[in-house]
Amino acid sequence: MNYRHAFHAGNFADVVKHITLARIIAYLRRKDKPFRVFDTHAGRGRYDLTSEEALKTDEWKLGVKKVLAAAAAGGDAVPGDVTDLIAEWLEIVQGGGGDGDTTYPGSPRITHAMLRASDRMALYEMHPEDSVALAAEFDGDYKTRVYNTDGWQVSVSPIPPKEGRGLILCDPPFEDGKDFDRMIKLLNNSSRRWAGGVVALWYPVKRRDHTDEWLGTLRELKFRDLLNIELYIREPRSASMLNGCGIVILNPPYVLRQEMETLLPWLAETMKQDRGWGYRIQDLSGR
Repeated sequence: MNYRHAFHAGNFADVVKHITLARIIAYLRRKDKPFRVFDTHAGRGRYDLTSEEALKTDEWKLGVKKVLAAAAAGGDAVPGDVTDLIAEWLEIVQGGGGDGDTTYPGSPRITHAMLRASDRMALYEMHPEDSVALAAEFDGDYKTRVYNTDGWQVSVSPIPPKEGRGLILCDPPFEDGKDFDRMIKLLNNSSRRWAGGVVALWYPVKRRDHTDEWLGTLRELKFRDLLNIELYIREPRSASMLNGCGIVILNPPYVLRQEMETLLPWLAETMKQDRGWGYRIQDLSGR
């Protein structure tokens, strides 16, 4: 595995993924019963935005930096209902998980900041350097287990967790052209082994017709409750550029669609880069 997320930390796709992650965890916390989060491709946990990798692309300046600037401006820049929905993510980005200017928290840091004493998370990372950094990031933390192994095995072995509640977050590198098929397998296995578990699958959008074919396959599989959200920073036509991203969510919290209807228009407009920007929300359920 050669993919290094340090080149892309804090970009528009991270912002969408992490705000969605925070909203799902906020919902899981509504009940007193503990839960467990599985992160199949966890990365380093925290990213230095002054590193050589981050400076080479500066993608964070068109992602988290834009959102932070809008939040700092206040007033009409951020509607009140959006402010409420991004508040906890914003606090984590600007607090212990990172400052949004020189460091940015990955999904493990955002998850950890939202866990209660009884909640747990399992982090999987195969890249040798990133796995070592991830283990050091959470060394001695009783809530966290770090595994230098294949995160795709999550849907085969450790689920359902003893807590009975929780989330699988899957954000693979899409290096070999097989990750879309692997995500379908993960959905199938998870729905059989852990019927009530939430599964969130992040994916890139380059050309919308390419991803639409995959989404059509998911619709045909007739999952009981399957939501899809997408955000585009420009028209998704060029196959050579990351023009947007999406997240498919199995067993989404019942409030999530309404929250996304509030969040996505504002996020798309705030982080847009060219004509054709926008968003889409789809019910892919077979019910």
